[in-house]
Amino acid sequence: MPRPTTTRLLAAATTAVGVAALLVATPTPSTATPADATPAAAPATAAAPGDYCLGQCAEILPPGQNGNATLVEILAHQTLGTLPRHSADQLGRYADLVYGYAGLREDQIDRFFHDASFGVPAGQVERSYSPRADVRIVRDRATGVPHVTGTTRGGTMYGAGYAGAEDRLFTMDLLRHVGRGTLTPFAGGAPGNRALEQSVWRTSPYTEADLTAQVEALRAKGPRGQQLYTDVQEYIAGINAYIGVCMSRRNCPGEYVLTGHLDAITNAGGPEPFQLTDLIAIAGVVGGLFGGGGGTEMQSALVRIAARARYGPAEGDRVWAGFRNENDPETVLTLHDGQSFRYGDADPDAPSVVLPDAGTATVEPIFTDPTGSARTTAGTGRGSELAAALSGLTIDPAHRGMSNAAVVSAAHSATGHPIAVFGPQTGYFSPQLLMVQELQGPGISARGAAFAGLNLYVLLGRGQDYAWSATSSVHDITDTYAVPLCTADGSTPTLASNRYRYRGQCLAMEELSRVNRWTPTVADGTPPGSYKLVSWRTRLGLVGWRAMVDGQPHAFTQLRSTYRHEADSAIGFQMFNDPAQMGSAAAFRTSAQNVEYAFNWFYVNSTESGYYNSGLNPLRADGTNPNLPMRADPAYEWQGFDPTTNTARYAPAAAHPQSTDQDYYVSWNNKQAKDFGAADGNFSFGAVHRADLLDRPLKAAIAAGRTFDRASLTELVQRAGLTDLRGAEVLDELIRVLESQPVGDPALAAEIGRLRAWRADGALRVETAKGSRVYRHAEAIRTFDAWWPLLVRAMFRAPLGAELYQALVDTLQVNESPSGHQRGDTSTLPTSASTAQTHKGSAFQYGWWGYVDKDLRAVLGEPVAGGPGRTHCGGGSLTGCRQLLLDTLATAAATPATVTYPGDDSCPAGDQWCADAIVQAPLGGITHATIAWQNRPTYQQVVSFPTQR
Repeated sequence: MPRPTTTRLLAAATTAVGVAALLVATPTPSTATPADATPAAAPATAAAPGDYCLGQCAEILPPGQNGNATLVEILAHQTLGTLPRHSADQLGRYADLVYGYAGLREDQIDRFFHDASFGVPAGQVERSYSPRADVRIVRDRATGVPHVTGTTRGGTMYGAGYAGAEDRLFTMDLLRHVGRGTLTPFAGGAPGNRALEQSVWRTSPYTEADLTAQVEALRAKGPRGQQLYTDVQEYIAGINAYIGVCMSRRNCPGEYVLTGHLDAITNAGGPEPFQLTDLIAIAGVVGGLFGGGGGTEMQSALVRIAARARYGPAEGDRVWAGFRNENDPETVLTLHDGQSFRYGDADPDAPSVVLPDAGTATVEPIFTDPTGSARTTAGTGRGSELAAALSGLTIDPAHRGMSNAAVVSAAHSATGHPIAVFGPQTGYFSPQLLMVQELQGPGISARGAAFAGLNLYVLLGRGQDYAWSATSSVHDITDTYAVPLCTADGSTPTLASNRYRYRGQCLAMEELSRVNRWTPTVADGTPPGSYKLVSWRTRLGLVGWRAMVDGQPHAFTQLRSTYRHEADSAIGFQMFNDPAQMGSAAAFRTSAQNVEYAFNWFYVNSTESGYYNSGLNPLRADGTNPNLPMRADPAYEWQGFDPTTNTARYAPAAAHPQSTDQDYYVSWNNKQAKDFGAADGNFSFGAVHRADLLDRPLKAAIAAGRTFDRASLTELVQRAGLTDLRGAEVLDELIRVLESQPVGDPALAAEIGRLRAWRADGALRVETAKGSRVYRHAEAIRTFDAWWPLLVRAMFRAPLGAELYQALVDTLQVNESPSGHQRGDTSTLPTSASTAQTHKGSAFQYGWWGYVDKDLRAVLGEPVAGGPGRTHCGGGSLTGCRQLLLDTLATAAATPATVTYPGDDSCPAGDQWCADAIVQAPLGGITHATIAWQNRPTYQQVVSFPTQR
């Protein structure tokens, strides 16, 4: 990741003589006493009511709590390498678990995690202050985490806003501009910034009236809705109070100077006050990134069309269904106790189904009228750095989902109390998108993580005697409708027409647009430019595609159940923070039912473990198939659908996958339960899934009578996070095919031997020793990384034909390696997120591992349940498949490391360890050390409760 040059930064700070000296005299946010705060007369102890964890709750969130840095701190970091206090003090512990997980003991957990107890002992208080009379914030010495205690609920909310702004003000500002589609005017027009605001605008475009309406709608949601509205007001007041303080003390985040929003000499400009609508905008970003699902029915339709063209209608449909993996009998399930929750399965020839005419479908463009640098993908300076960091947030509806969870019930715990190791994977940024906090006040008692700008509640964490977390469920809450186009004068419409036929009327689409212009700043080398963001809204959602249907032009719209309801899920989070609402697994499920985004929720207290799948699941009409585009006919709309409010009838709570005290739970964005969830364009729930890395060892251990404590469960989860899924689950079959006859070539035989040794060692991607920056089995890993995309293409492209193969690649990427470089064939769709994002940690969620596994087992003559029902590798011949694999293996073995790992701004070409390694992508002026790869939650809890209320 390129850093802004020291010369450029110094120029920003020294535009006039004396400005640097002026800023040096200003205390930093991490140590200054707020101007409007009452300092403690003596070290205080944060209140710790009802903490039943008794030291058994731990957490980690790299790189550190403090995400604000003054301009002077940024300059010192760039020139001297210094870091603001608490900006990096969790990174080392997080990184070191890679080297210390094996044989981990309970008494070693605090080497790799921080204590997550309530309160701060008097001797550990670093700062204690009251930004308002009814709230006190205490920060601990170890991490700088704010412990906010309000004598009134309003005080607690005000304190949350104040502390959140102290730690993440510039990040909050970035996210609210992303949510409003105004990132480029705020942060510069570099390519990544443009890509991000375009992807958000594609899924969550809003007018100011839309945002205001969502705020006002909270009041109509009963007492909790009114409480939420009041909480948000107090929270916003706390943020704005801190803005006033940092402006008066001239120590606002230095990025405001670097991006041209604050004059370091005159103090003119600065952060704009926050509004209630800003929270709706941020919620739209977070919900779209982590809580959406579905909306990729068109991609599935294009695979079906290509399969029919290749094989004919009947056989083509069988092949299409096999690749979809909708209910693959071999896939890993979170609920493995035999429960079935039917949702989304339907007749592929249901009367609602609409398929576009072959070759006519195009993705709806999201911007027009580009000028200047908007025409190019070039960029330099600070804007490019920010863009590179933010590009990892691009929303791809087909590829949502991160995070993992492993929960062991009391019956299989060594202590007799449930154990949980879980957390969200939200990417690696500096500062993190998440922050940690403790909130205590009337009706609220919780500690944990929350997104910057949404931290009025703890979103994932622990309460007095319980803990909870989530993974993205990616199940289908977005449907696609084929809407006929029309014209106002009755003339023949074209695909460019922006009027559509709905319930017998020819209506005008609503244009949601804004013109974004940017100019260079002292820290952004991107040339000036502009473009117009455009989204077209209909009564049945946002236009995502256009295509002909039986020769007639249609728009294909995407209708998301949570669109225009971004804040509604906050009521569920409010309940998670309320100890009165979370005293049992049943009460937890009641709370989770109020979260409308698509998430898997996990819960533990001292005796129970539980699971609930949340989501605003619309009830579909009879005769519909939500896995494919549906006809825009009232008969196929959601039951009770009201287009003016985007509301409908929804599936009852009992229809959602849920469970209490299953022997264990795992989730890594896999399928939730038997028969649940339309596959639409998510084809990833096949025979091999990364959740197998958690499920297989847990299942085997429990079957053998083994019990777990916090340390041993952490070890299991961490080992899964260091394992190459392809090596662990597919390499055995590859070797069996290769060795079905003696390998005569000594070089290839040696290569196979190296691969076998790596597999026998667990297919781990770990160093020979801490700090060596060289993998064990480095040559085997290099060969395998180069081999995977080659073998997938060789096995499938010719048998499937170029068009069907590409349609499948457009739906499910070939590879998701740790480095991001070995992509293989890539998507041709402009809506797809880059599969080449590097240094992101999260890996192996999406890829062709299940397809390869089933095909090789079929070639070997082994039983295969589900799948396409035909064998592809070598035309189904073991001899032919073996030769194909030998040829591609030879090519891979001869591929230089400099080609497999081509290098980037963080790593030289050929550096295997560095190519995989995690970089905390800088959202501001502070950067951090590169750490070893691990496929792990960004914020992770290790918890067990020995007792309860």
